[in-house]
Amino acid sequence: MNILIAPDSFKGTLTARQVCDIIGQAFADTIKNVNITKLPAADGGEGLCACLYEICGGEMIKTTVSGVFGEKIQAEYLFLPDKTAVIEIAACAGLPLAGENKNPEKATTFGVGELIADAVSNRAQRILLGLGGSATNDCGAGMAAALGYVFTDEYGNEFVPVGGTLCGISKIKPPEKAVNIPVVAACDVESPLYGEKGAAYVFAPQKGADDAMVKRLDKGLRHIAEIIRRDLCSEVSHIKGSGAAGGMGAGTVAFLGGALRKGIDILLDTADFETKAAEADLIITGEGRLDSQSAEGKVISGIAKRSAGLNKMVVAICGSRGEGAEKIKNFGVSELYFACETHKPFDEILKTCKEDLYAVAVKAAKEISGVL
Repeated sequence: MNILIAPDSFKGTLTARQVCDIIGQAFADTIKNVNITKLPAADGGEGLCACLYEICGGEMIKTTVSGVFGEKIQAEYLFLPDKTAVIEIAACAGLPLAGENKNPEKATTFGVGELIADAVSNRAQRILLGLGGSATNDCGAGMAAALGYVFTDEYGNEFVPVGGTLCGISKIKPPEKAVNIPVVAACDVESPLYGEKGAAYVFAPQKGADDAMVKRLDKGLRHIAEIIRRDLCSEVSHIKGSGAAGGMGAGTVAFLGGALRKGIDILLDTADFETKAAEADLIITGEGRLDSQSAEGKVISGIAKRSAGLNKMVVAICGSRGEGAEKIKNFGVSELYFACETHKPFDEILKTCKEDLYAVAVKAAKEISGVL
């Protein structure tokens, strides 16, 4: 039996590589004469660099940039052999970096712009941005400021906008020398920039915003969208994914002339997924928590869609079950397995996550071996 294992990371517990190894070991221990191919996957957030490094190789480049609140930190990006620079915005503007002081009104993407500038100075031929896990809600204005865009208030004073000061922008002046290489943002959501399904209302609460702050942030995003339309002649508000990473989707288009694409599709193209899948009798995917959002551009739906025309059996082995998990079967996933079927505190999950995943993978292997 030839098996292709292509899961996302189980965020907070296991990397995609660890998930591959544990599931692979369980199937090897349970089924005789099994050949396993491992493809750690990511949908555009944290882990994109690690997955592409495994597939393509390259060099991790470390540099000093601005962190979530402007403090200086060390951050890395991946420089691929084809001179593509892969930059995760979470490397310097990620939610974990905010610690206990989460505040999307004060968080900045300035460091992301500094990483892009460093990649350009290293003669990158293309930029791939991973939009995921951000602490920010500044529509990429901080990134733009780091790249030479000038933001002024009603009195002509220059400033670097953050989420809480977007409404203070009166004018945006483009830099004399813009980033002139192709930019693609790996985006795993379809949220518009603002409104009830936009960046502030959907994502800002998990970044530390209360109801009042959400309304202020949404107002700021509406405001900067109008200034972008007027000064940069770019309509970004209703682009699918423009609300990703606190509006960084819109910022990618407006400030970098970039395009948005599902991260899982970028990774699967790079990995030559169809060739690997064609040789497999079984494709296993998974993620930490399977719920209704898993059908919206996440790893599992991406794997299932690519496998649909290949007449392959696809199963998902996941950490836990969330609301709407069964929806993923509409994409061609045959069976769902969960390491944790009942609610447990996260610290308890953390203690036994490896053992629990191995056990459910053994269960899956026994059931599947009787079918294939």
